[in-house]
Amino acid sequence: MKTRRPPQNGFTLIELMVVIVIIGILTTVVVINVLPDVDRAAQTRARADIAALETALTSYRADQMAFPSSTQGLAALQAAPADLASRDRYRPGGYLSRLPDDPWGKPYQYAAPGRKGPFDVWSMGPDGRTGPGAEDDDIGNWNL
Repeated sequence: MKTRRPPQNGFTLIELMVVIVIIGILTTVVVINVLPDVDRAAQTRARADIAALETALTSYRADQMAFPSSTQGLAALQAAPADLASRDRYRPGGYLSRLPDDPWGKPYQYAAPGRKGPFDVWSMGPDGRTGPGAEDDDIGNWNL
């Protein structure tokens, strides 16, 4: 008398391959649609940081009657510079609790007087360079 083997449960190799191909296609579609949003999010964050730095610089100017010099830099927003003329008018605790880095991990740049206004605050963008030929991706207070 023959004994019947019970049917085996599981997936065939073909079924597994179809599932892997579908997952690969879905992953590709998601990556293609999400990566541009990551770049836009970084640019939006840089613009928001620059706007916050502009606000702090304006408050500094209201108290000190001048913007920090280029040599004092943005650090003047955290602690009173050594060469500050009106130390008694410097806001206790500074104007920012911390200086943010741009979304690409570099410090924001500052110049006073600026080329495009009384001061310039900018991020060098994803390439990390500024200056002639490298300004295409710079984000500054002149293009908010």
